[in-house]
Formats: sequence, structure tokens, C-alpha cells
Amino acid sequence: MKNIKHLPIIDYVTVAGKKVTLRLSYQTFGKPLHDAPIVLVNHALTGNSNVCGASGWWKDLIGSNKCIDTNTFTVLAFNIPGNGFDGSENSLVENYKDFNARDIAEIFALGLEKLNVSALFAAIGGSVGGGIAWELAALKPNLITHLIPIATDWKSTDWLIANCHIQEAILNHSSKPLADARMHAMTLYRTPESLKQKFQRSKSNAELFNIESWLNYHGKTLSERFQLSAYKMMNQILRTIDITKNRGAFVEVAKTIKSSIHIITINSDLFFKAEDNWNTYIDLKLHKENVSIHELKSIHGHDAFLIEYNQLSKLLAPIFNSKKENENNTHHFVRSW
Repeated sequence: MKNIKHLPIIDYVTVAGKKVTLRLSYQTFGKPLHDAPIVLVNHALTGNSNVCGASGWWKDLIGSNKCIDTNTFTVLAFNIPGNGFDGSENSLVENYKDFNARDIAEIFALGLEKLNVSALFAAIGGSVGGGIAWELAALKPNLITHLIPIATDWKSTDWLIANCHIQEAILNHSSKPLADARMHAMTLYRTPESLKQKFQRSKSNAELFNIESWLNYHGKTLSERFQLSAYKMMNQILRTIDITKNRGAFVEVAKTIKSSIHIITINSDLFFKAEDNWNTYIDLKLHKENVSIHELKSIHGHDAFLIEYNQLSKLLAPIFNSKKENENNTHHFVRSW
């Protein structure tokens, strides 16, 4: 696969006490590694390390002269082990319940060490990728200058765990597990208002509503490009986000994070509720100055972080433009990030 590289992670011991050996795959974009500030991008549930370029899933946000400008930054993206993107069969997914979100953060941290990366200008991710960014920041409080969790939270809520439980049941018991799980998930990633605007109860034929055709399409498409084992693994990671486990109360953990924290929430998100993000901000702001929150306004729900690129770029521009302006005002490059 083009530009994909691997790092051996030998005898890693999971939080649950299981020893595994795996290959951590990754891609880089933009400036060569160590020649520019590094932005770590964590992918969402069905995403991967291919974050920009013609087929990049976040290509409207990341690329040449985009918000995260590959002319200024090195963009680094790991694949969550078991997501199947690098084409390798990975035995760890057979025991996916041995892993949680903190394990993924620890594996990413080991990958950064192997790449001799001791500082990140930013760590950014949407949904489960943002949860892993929270976990990485709690694990390495001095690593990240700008922590940018989008459409996510520092913990999996009861509502999220409930829906992951339903997803798990579908994945284990349906005759068409990938398609059926994806259809269920799409009703959580969008909102009633979004679907109403898009379909208006229209039909493609006398029997089938267009909303049904759309759900069938998404189910079929995912079945053709994704692995059942990968979906089970990603669902397990999503349901186990919790930076406080065995550490203490949220504020006590989060206030140790040196990063400037930029929470991006979505007013209509049915998956990671905006109210939870605002509560996180209020709790943390009492103890930490360099924390902010911004809200995407959209009828499209959780998926707005993949749809509302103009809004998202405007919210993130001050962070990434500040580094670009500093670089433009400097006659020679200094590794000061």
C-alpha cells in the first residue's frame, strides 16, 4: 500500500494484562518527519491513516493550503491496530475484548517513541479518534501542545455504551452483521432533521423509501470494504474511553495535561452530546486556563465533523495559522514547538 510503513511493537502488555506482539502501521504527509511541527491525526471508527490526498477521508481539512497545511506541517496518522487498512491479518483482533482505548493510546505512544517524536504540535481526532487523543494526553501530559478532541468526550457515556452494546449484538448475531450494524449506526450518526431535509419521505419505487435505499447502500458499501473483525475491534475501543479509570476524578487527571485543550462539539450530536462537552469545559475551566470550547452548528448530528468543513476550518484556523505565521516570520527553522 502506497506510503504505508510499519513499526514492530513487541511484547506489549495490555491494561487487561495480556501480552501481544503487533505491527503498528502509519502514514505521513507533508513535510518530512522531524523537519516541521508534527500533527497527529487519529481516525474514526471506519477511518484509517489515509487522511489526505485524492482519497483521503479528511482531505477537505488537511492538505496543501488547507486548514492543516501540509506545506507547513508533518501530518502523522497511525492505524488503530486491527482496523485492517494495511491489509495484514492481525491475530490480536480475535481477542479484541482484551483491548481498550487506553491500550491504543499507549501503543501510539510507543510508536511515537520508535519514531523519536517527543513533541506534537497538535493531536486531533474525531469521535473515537478524539477519545484516543484524550487518552494520549492523559498518558503523556507534556507531549501535545494543542489537544483537539472533536465530536467526542473523555469518557464513554452510558448512552454510548448502550449503543455499542447493541452494535456488538448485531455484529455477533446478525446474518449480515456489517451491513446491519452500519445501518443502525447511521441512524445515530445523523439526526431526524438531517434525514428529513435529505429525503422528505420520497420513494425510489412504489415499495422502497429513499431513506431505506440510502441505509441499504451504506450497509452494502461498508460490507465490501471493511472486515467484521475490524468493526468488532473499533466498537470495543469506542465503548472503553475513560481517562479516569484507575487514576482519579476527571478534573484531577485533566488538569495535569499541559496542552491547550480545544474542545469542538456539535450542537445536534446524538452520539457524543454537546451538553456533556460543555459540562467538561465548565468543570475544567475552573482549574485550567488554556481550555476552550467551540460548537459546530449543524442539523447533521455526529457526522457534522465530516460534513461541515467550512465551519470546522474556521474554528481551527487560529491554532494552525499561528504556527504558519511564526514560520513565515522566521528566516530559518527552529524546532521550538
